[in-house]
Amino acid sequence: MSKALFSNLFLSVGAMKAGTTWLYAVLSRHPALHFAMEKEIHYFYHRYVNPNQLSEAYRLREAKNRYLFRFDPEKANIDAIRANLHWVAQYLSRPVDDYWYRNLFHMRDHQQYACDFSNLHAQLPMEAWPQISRKCERLRVLYTMRDPVQRLWSHTKFHLQLTGHLDKLDTWGPPEFAEFIQRRHIWVNAEYGTVLRNLKGGLSSEMYKVIFYENLHQDQRGTLRGIEDFLDLPPFDYPQAVLEQRFTESVKHKMPAFFPTLVREDVMRICDEVSAEGYQVPDRWTIPAPVDA
Repeated sequence: MSKALFSNLFLSVGAMKAGTTWLYAVLSRHPALHFAMEKEIHYFYHRYVNPNQLSEAYRLREAKNRYLFRFDPEKANIDAIRANLHWVAQYLSRPVDDYWYRNLFHMRDHQQYACDFSNLHAQLPMEAWPQISRKCERLRVLYTMRDPVQRLWSHTKFHLQLTGHLDKLDTWGPPEFAEFIQRRHIWVNAEYGTVLRNLKGGLSSEMYKVIFYENLHQDQRGTLRGIEDFLDLPPFDYPQAVLEQRFTESVKHKMPAFFPTLVREDVMRICDEVSAEGYQVPDRWTIPAPVDA
């Protein structure tokens, strides 16, 4: 039995709307990676940022809406449903602590890593990372960045679609968009420099890897091979049909011409911060023109 509480742990920590769901769907095919029923458990965010994240009410809603009553009795495999219900029972147990989290991966067998893809983990303070790593035999953290303007636009569309307010895309002007994207739950996902500094300050260099969304989709198999190398895993031949799938795509809607100018100064700052941490910003990133250009 492993002496480390979490054994080998692989965390993808965002950024939101930067291809992490695609990575989850593809990497879940690798035989050396084990994923729990929930892609985004949010445990470490609960532990180090917001202790109400995994409240009983939240977990009950998740269990009801996502895990229970979603199978066809005429077609379902009873052993699979039984295993799923065991997992849900553990998810609903208390207290929500390190042992609770570890037990969510109790069905892990021969796989080398337990995997957790939660974008909220990008918001962990620097001091959380050494505490997490000390509880692992091996910790590996993946952070994905995307063109800040494109990410903000995608996040805006996704949120308005999710909340039933798509009409705002046609009725909002610059003031309304500017106010919305500055809301903390939207904007915090854009602060790449903060995340990079926290990872660098809290983890040793071999524990984390940074990739760009643009490079990922320009060379999918090459990027996946790089992730496998990072994890010391043998290469896997991912089905092409899986690579071609798209997940959680926002509604198609052209970005207003004024949108990039709303975040010009912040985008320039973010790009400078990313470069200062030693990463080359992709040429394809949008650098907003001056307002009077």
